[in-house]
Amino acid sequence: MKNIVDNIEVRAREELFININPIQPGGRLTTEAMKAIIAYGDGYSTCDWCKKPFRLDKIQRPPIDEFHTELAKFLGMDQVRVVPGARRGFQAVVNSLVEKGDAVIVSSLAHYTEFLAVEAAGGMVKEVPLNKNNIVTAENTTQKIEEVKKETGALPKLIMIDHFDYMLGNEHDVHGIAKVSKDYNIPFLCNGAYSIGVMPVNGKEIGADFLVGSGHKSFASPAPSGILATTEKWADKVFRTTRMVGDSTKRKFGIKEVEMMGCTLMGANLIAMMASFPTVQERVKHWDEEVKKGNYFAEEFLKIEGNKILSEMPRKHTLTKVDTTESFDKIARTHKRRGFFFSDELKERRIVGEFVGATRAWKLNTYGLTWDQVKYLAQALQDIAKKYGINMT
Repeated sequence: MKNIVDNIEVRAREELFININPIQPGGRLTTEAMKAIIAYGDGYSTCDWCKKPFRLDKIQRPPIDEFHTELAKFLGMDQVRVVPGARRGFQAVVNSLVEKGDAVIVSSLAHYTEFLAVEAAGGMVKEVPLNKNNIVTAENTTQKIEEVKKETGALPKLIMIDHFDYMLGNEHDVHGIAKVSKDYNIPFLCNGAYSIGVMPVNGKEIGADFLVGSGHKSFASPAPSGILATTEKWADKVFRTTRMVGDSTKRKFGIKEVEMMGCTLMGANLIAMMASFPTVQERVKHWDEEVKKGNYFAEEFLKIEGNKILSEMPRKHTLTKVDTTESFDKIARTHKRRGFFFSDELKERRIVGEFVGATRAWKLNTYGLTWDQVKYLAQALQDIAKKYGINMT
């Protein structure tokens, strides 16, 4: 490995290894995005042709304005903004709707950034319990709303539920929950960080008022990048423009949006997202094939005696949580390298991305791998098992 400069080494794991990291596959850049980073890497590169009204989503060269229009259409929503990560999308919505002491409904598998967004606004999270299959259901959401109403005397100000969660990769009943939100007249934010960009997602078909996505998790974009989409009903609220006037200078700042801090995702990150967009539009059409590969791997993985899959089965997503406590962890207990023996064996076979040293519960993601790579991955795990005397079932 050669260094880029000093002690910053070249990152080549995508070129040299099969990478099964649970959060990285959907964010692999396209060739076009790589070129965009080089061409637009300078800090204010997107401002070359910025003119009145001096707002990012209005820039026509490169066609950032058109991208926003096409992105909204792609997501089945009315308006969209690109933001520095899904967390900034949560923050913008929560800041717009939640005041101190207000309750916000979240999943028991909610990402920590959803908690932080609510905390920053002075609200309080109320978690919907999972059913026996680790799914957030409409029924349990209704019960939680009623509990909050009884406890606080008021309805929650917002419901935030993940389409697919980051802990197990399970699909939650966002369609049913959207109906519940309409019944109670509570706005619903669907967290699509693990779905927007890898599978077809239509916000209005779901019934969501807000749809949040992650560029670096699922949209073949560099970090930090994210997406916030909404309907016309809520656009004026979450994309409100500044009304502040300087007391001495009487300065005003036109149509700068408060929750976007004027301009949001600038420079190479935005242009790279735009460059990857045609590929993203095409690849979501092949989601079923990705899921088939994930299920093939799961079936082969379970042939190793003692292996378990903690996520719902059959798999509906390529992100899967597994348990090897009764297989590879048994070897780790007496091996001189402990749990690192497993990582050593994988790396020797050119596989990386697992939780280094983990041999109990850990996650992996097969998204973007070819059939040959998926089959090789499954065979590699079986070969490691056989090497250490673990039986096949």
